[in-house]
Amino acid sequence: MSELLTVSEVANILRVDDTTVRRWVKQGALEAIILPHVNERQAYRIKRETLNKLLTGESELTHA
Repeated sequence: MSELLTVSEVANILRVDDTTVRRWVKQGALEAIILPHVNERQAYRIKRETLNKLLTGESELTHA
């Protein structure tokens, strides 16, 4: 089973703002798991393997 990362963890690794990661998820450029939420903000988790693909250049984000 793949490790799940929070939006903040992914943002820190990629050195971008949390908002950027959320936008990529909403645009479909970054695959994420949507968690049930009770707050006004949608909660996401990104698989470590998804992030690794992004970092190795196998993601749509690197081709945009």
